[in-house]
Amino acid sequence: MRAGRLRQRVDIQRREQSQDPETGEVIDAWVNAWSGCPASFEPLSARDLIAAQAGQSEATARVVIRYRDGVLPTMRIIHRGQIYNIEGPPLPDKVSGREYLTILVSTGLNDG
Repeated sequence: MRAGRLRQRVDIQRREQSQDPETGEVIDAWVNAWSGCPASFEPLSARDLIAAQAGQSEATARVVIRYRDGVLPTMRIIHRGQIYNIEGPPLPDKVSGREYLTILVSTGLNDG
C-alpha cells in the first residue's frame, strides 16, 4: 500500500470503565487507543453495499490503515467528527497479513 493513499486521519477508540471518585458509580467512557492514524476512508459503492447487505452486514464504508496489533470489533472509529462502529474483525492484507488492515464500518445507532 502506498503511503499517498492514506491521506486522511482517523481516531480509533476503545471503551474503558472507571469509577467516579465522588459517587463510586462505574462509568463507561471512550478513550483514544490511537489518535490521528493515517487512513484511507472510502464510502462503499452501490455494488459493495448490495454485497454487504446480502451478508447481513450494515457496513457503509471501508477504512484502510497500516497494520496495528489489537484493533478489535469492540472499538470504534472517529472520522471528521462522525462516529463509526467497526463491523466484524479487521481484514489483514493478502500478501503478508501485516502491512495494512481493511476495516468495514457503519454509522447509525452507536453506543456513545
